[in-house]
Amino acid sequence: MNYQERDTYGMYSSNQGEGPGPQLMGAETLIGNDVYSRDEEDLGDIKEIMLDTTSGEICYAVLSYGGFLGMGEKLFAVPWQALSLDTENKRFILDADSNTLESAPGFDKNNWPNMADETWANSLHSYYGTQAKHGIKNGFSSNGSTTKGSSSNGSNSNGSNY
Repeated sequence: MNYQERDTYGMYSSNQGEGPGPQLMGAETLIGNDVYSRDEEDLGDIKEIMLDTTSGEICYAVLSYGGFLGMGEKLFAVPWQALSLDTENKRFILDADSNTLESAPGFDKNNWPNMADETWANSLHSYYGTQAKHGIKNGFSSNGSTTKGSSSNGSNSNGSNY
C-alpha cells in the first residue's frame, strides 16, 4: 500500500495541484510505504517515523527488512535525509542496496537503540553518508535541559503553547 492508498482524508486526491503533497505529507500515510534501491531492489517498508518533538523535524524512518510474516525481520533507523520520495511509483528511494542494508546497524523490535544518543546518531549518519545536526540533539542540551524556547509557563519562545 502506498501513501495515496492510505489517504483516508483525501489529501492527495486533487489532480489540480492543490493539497499538501508531495512537499507536505501526512505522517500516517507514509507508514508502510515501500523503500527501494536506485536499482529497483525492494529494501523493505517504513514501519515508523521518528520525530524530534522539540524541533519538529523528522529524524529517522524505521525500515523493516527481511524475515517472513514479521518473523526474523530486522529494523533499521535510516536518516530521513537519506531517503527521497519517488512520486511516480509512490515509494521511497534509498541510495543503498540490500548488501549495504544487511551490513547496516540494525536492531530487533524488542531492543531499540537510544536514538537520542549523539554517538549512535553520528555513527548512523556516517554509515549512510548524511550529515548529523551537531550541538543540539533531539531538543536537549548536553546537561539534559530543554534547549528550544521552553519556559516555566508552558509556552515556547514564539508564545504558543505546546
